[in-house]
Amino acid sequence: MLHRTHSETAQHILTYAQQLQGGGVERAMLRMAAGWQAAGRRVTLVLGSREGPLAAEIPDGIEVIELGDGRHQALFRLADEIRRARPDLLFCPGNRYTGVTALARLRLGRAAPPIVGKVSNALVRPELSRGAAWRYRRWLRLHPRFLDHVVAMTPAMATETMAEMGMPPERVGVIANPPARPIAGATPVALPMGRYLIGVGRLEPQKRWDRLLDALPRLADAQVKLLLLGEGAARAALDAQIAALGLGDRVIMPGHAGDPLPALRGAAVAVLTSDYEGVPGVLREALSVGTPVVSTESSVAVREIVHAPELGTVIAREDGDALVAALDHWLAPDAVRPAPVTATGDPIADYLALFDRMVDGRRR
Repeated sequence: MLHRTHSETAQHILTYAQQLQGGGVERAMLRMAAGWQAAGRRVTLVLGSREGPLAAEIPDGIEVIELGDGRHQALFRLADEIRRARPDLLFCPGNRYTGVTALARLRLGRAAPPIVGKVSNALVRPELSRGAAWRYRRWLRLHPRFLDHVVAMTPAMATETMAEMGMPPERVGVIANPPARPIAGATPVALPMGRYLIGVGRLEPQKRWDRLLDALPRLADAQVKLLLLGEGAARAALDAQIAALGLGDRVIMPGHAGDPLPALRGAAVAVLTSDYEGVPGVLREALSVGTPVVSTESSVAVREIVHAPELGTVIAREDGDALVAALDHWLAPDAVRPAPVTATGDPIADYLALFDRMVDGRRR
């Protein structure tokens, strides 16, 4: 039987996540859910588990369905929850969840509501082996079969989406994530004494914080500290590297930060050393508070964000010398911090307009 919506608009939106461990995908999803709810829409959030520090950021009034299992396989039951909740539209918050989305679409068949997916990570992955890259490209080419529309966060990411997924232009849109706002009641981050660099992101291999640790002893300023905000599976390896390099008195890793904006504002430079990213929100957050950035070219979107030399420096992923030079440049006494970059537009309204078009188009 065909899915039936309650109206010609997306009055009921369902989205989902595995856990709430502090990743940018989940944080942006919660920010959007709060905006959709504030606009008068009903929002259902399906979680494998509430586990993780971002659970404190679940907006009041959001309907939460917890499957009781933090493993990724828990979301394989997503189709059952969609049948029960009967949403008008399904929102896939990022690339890491498209496998779950494909399975739900397969199980629901023609009863599936319109599905909108967001591109959250790079679709071109030069760090992959030849075989893995081939398999990844084949997987991306299947996405038009189960995603009705794809949202990219910048024009360059939209172009990459059309090229790598083979998604027709009329099924690809550009909507930025809602900007980060101060979070009331968040535990303040204890800031280092003196000048410091900052990295914000999960402690996972993708982020390649080891590159930043390798650069730290080579900097002209032998006193500058590093504040790494985030948590993840790479903590033990990073701790071992810090010990091997003798950086125990210069590197602080306090874990997840409920609100990183104050720490970003106080930093001399914000640094991102990832192998791959989608549209890294931390770069925009740093620039929004007037902190220059140094980033690897981990996504086609990086140069769209760092679009002028007064904002920061973009370097090749494997160029350790360029990383040191860029950091020395922004740590120099005569370095000029950029003016804060103000976000424009209304992403919440843009998303809801897209969702309404998708639901209305399904009814016709």
